[in-house]
Amino acid sequence: MLGIKLERKSEQPLKRQIYAQLREQIMDGQLNAKDELPSSRELAKTLGVSRNTVGEAYDMLIAEGFAISRQGAATQVAEGVSVKKGEQAVIREKPSQAYTIKADFRTGRPDLRQFPQYLWRQFLHKASMETPSELYGYTGPQGLPALRTEISLWLFRSRGLKINAEDIFITSGATHALHILAELLCGKGGKVLMEDPCHSGMLQTFRKKGCLIEPIPVDNQGMMTQYLQYKDPCAVYVTPSHQFPLGGILSAARRAELVRFARENGVYIIEDDYDSEFRYSGEPISPLYAMDQQNVIYVGTFSKSLFPALRIGYVVLPKPLHRKWSDIRTYMDVQNPIFEQAALAEFMRTRKLDRHIQKMRRIYGQRRRVLLELFKEAFGSGWTPYGDAAGLHVAVDFPGIQFDEAFRKGCLQNGIYITPVEKHCIVREAHQSKLLIGYGHLEHDEIREGITMLRDAMDSMI
Repeated sequence: MLGIKLERKSEQPLKRQIYAQLREQIMDGQLNAKDELPSSRELAKTLGVSRNTVGEAYDMLIAEGFAISRQGAATQVAEGVSVKKGEQAVIREKPSQAYTIKADFRTGRPDLRQFPQYLWRQFLHKASMETPSELYGYTGPQGLPALRTEISLWLFRSRGLKINAEDIFITSGATHALHILAELLCGKGGKVLMEDPCHSGMLQTFRKKGCLIEPIPVDNQGMMTQYLQYKDPCAVYVTPSHQFPLGGILSAARRAELVRFARENGVYIIEDDYDSEFRYSGEPISPLYAMDQQNVIYVGTFSKSLFPALRIGYVVLPKPLHRKWSDIRTYMDVQNPIFEQAALAEFMRTRKLDRHIQKMRRIYGQRRRVLLELFKEAFGSGWTPYGDAAGLHVAVDFPGIQFDEAFRKGCLQNGIYITPVEKHCIVREAHQSKLLIGYGHLEHDEIREGITMLRDAMDSMI
């Protein structure tokens, strides 16, 4: 009856199978408005199920408005609920070509093989066992107090910053922080002054929030602050301790000029402390925040120092922004997962983070030295490394050579993943001779093999 077929071994209850098939027939016009449905007794007998099962299926149809029931009358199909199936538009997407990557020089990739996963699982287990029941609810947009306290202590140990834990707000990474800051400071149509070149992902974050971008050129000392001449900006985005992608350190004079500009124009500086904890000649650079706690918003993340999937970052906010940040975060996603925050707080309290960063600083520093030595062997003196000895990548300049999109795709076809600096430029053609070489995730033999492949590719394409 009505073409209903029941799958009695299915995990879906019989009443829901009956309901779903009747609803499909009603929506498709096989059952028309005012058509009477069989009595529950009659349909139950035909299908070999209990009358209650059919009654519950009818109740679902009535509750959702697909059927109407009146006392003393048969259940009827409701009016205006038919949605006949039409021809769907076929969208043909160009298939993406898959390449087998043998030399992976992607930037911003830590060596996850070195992370103490077993230890981390212990901290997660401890957090799940010891977290009090009241923290299983909504804990608010600022983040776990214990984690904010440990971050403030860690910033004092590692950067010399004296920060009140109440000024720290936990995020789901640096990109998430920029999404909120773009809405908080700018709104659609607000103007952001950005380094050029800059991280293309961060650039797109601001653009997708409707911000207008004014590029400020970069040299080997970071943002060229003499070009800060634009009127009515809502924020300045800068990576002063290890500029991405060229790796320069913003000089003291330029830092002072940037702070003066922010104060005179009443704007906030967004300081992204991009992977500056991995510095291989001396201590990490003191953040710009140390010069001005009123106009600088400090953004940090644990994606590079621990692992990207952790999705925990933080911002240090001036007090006038606390309430508005909390409002935005509350109606965006409320909070970060509590167990990861608790585990990270304990990881930091027991100094496991400090020791892990110390260990990785040695490993990455050695890999950088190996990379530069192998580059010298492969390319002689026809290249120049850019930036400070820090981070997980190095920018390399080959004067007289142009690395364009065709070169990048040619490398992909040869199994090499590499990024020209041009890909991160707002104004094109200023850095065509530079490549970005990520090495943090590569062992020495992988670096050697990759550079050999890159040299052969350059010989064949250039």
